[in-house]
Amino acid sequence: MTDLPVVRLRPKSKPQAIRHGFPWVYADELVLDRRSRAIAPGAFAVLEDAERVPLALVTVNPASRIVARVMDTDPAAAVDDAWLRARLARALVMRERLYDAPFYRLVHAEADGLPGLVIDRFGDVAVMQPNAAWADRMAGDIAAALVGVTGVRTVILNGQGRARGLEGLDERTEVLIGTAPDAPVQVPMNGAIYLADLLGGQKTGLFYDQRPNHAFAQRLVGGARVLDVFSHVGGFGLAALAAGAAHATCVDGSAPALELAQAGAQAMGAADRLTVQRSDAFSALIALRDAGQQFDVVICDPPAFAPAKPALEAGLRAYERVALLAAPLVAPGGYLGLCSCSHAADLASFRNVSARGIGRAGRRAQLIHSGQAGPDHPVLPQLAESGYLKALFFRLDG
Repeated sequence: MTDLPVVRLRPKSKPQAIRHGFPWVYADELVLDRRSRAIAPGAFAVLEDAERVPLALVTVNPASRIVARVMDTDPAAAVDDAWLRARLARALVMRERLYDAPFYRLVHAEADGLPGLVIDRFGDVAVMQPNAAWADRMAGDIAAALVGVTGVRTVILNGQGRARGLEGLDERTEVLIGTAPDAPVQVPMNGAIYLADLLGGQKTGLFYDQRPNHAFAQRLVGGARVLDVFSHVGGFGLAALAAGAAHATCVDGSAPALELAQAGAQAMGAADRLTVQRSDAFSALIALRDAGQQFDVVICDPPAFAPAKPALEAGLRAYERVALLAAPLVAPGGYLGLCSCSHAADLASFRNVSARGIGRAGRRAQLIHSGQAGPDHPVLPQLAESGYLKALFFRLDG
């Protein structure tokens, strides 16, 4: 028996989705009465179907469109230190099998059974993003379990971003355990060295998700001139230099990010082969096109233009425009990489608008590779949103 509150599906809602692994319950699927609306954000409850049969232990947030998230398929489970350690240990086992060094995404939210929680590891420092109310409320407990399971010495909470706003959570950044690094952390990846600002950088400080796409791009860049647009801290550009590119140009709107890209190139002994340009990416693409510039490899990795369905059409137009402006910059026989991290834009839609933009630019293309996030960003098959990253590589004719 449990003394937890109960939330119940409406009669027309389908409990099969929950039984088959879908982890979310939306507001219009629940009976929201006075008692359920009074449940504190981040508290736990037992989810029942319309026939009052228990389905799962859930965390509830009446302030969110996703009112309930499945924590455990056992309705009698308790989210305590042992439960947290078991989930973290399960996540750690897979990452240690996949990677030789402790630099990876350790927890990828629902796909690792920890809804709304993201944890990236940087050696003996972990940066967590609690993007669901339960994880924000239990941040201290999660940090303690994290130290116990992984042995990290420092845990930083980075409470920034759109996802927290959707949950009704305030922005905050703080050191939960240990001492924050007093300088950007060096991160080895694909033979390159990246510099991650774990307190002031974007998201957790570095994007691990592009690791396999960086590796694929490295197969194209030997002796090449490379343009990396929306480069952040030098993602594709530094990977290209590590793989023998003759030169890389990184374009981004953030001066601090470009400074980290330069520091990474310096640490690699490749500073003389890197040029950085602080600019609006679209303006830079237009200026380079108008100047008749061309590169052997051009890669564009923009932010999420379509983070949700209401922004989908505008986002797809923006991705098409990126392809339209980038294609003329690719030398005959060269390669164009286009990426999307938009949840709402599926692979087929992104591929279609990318091909249309290339065609509108007067170029013909072969699609040679489609990539996704690395295995430290596992996909929950029942939740399309967990497979957000798309990377397309084209070879362009003359």
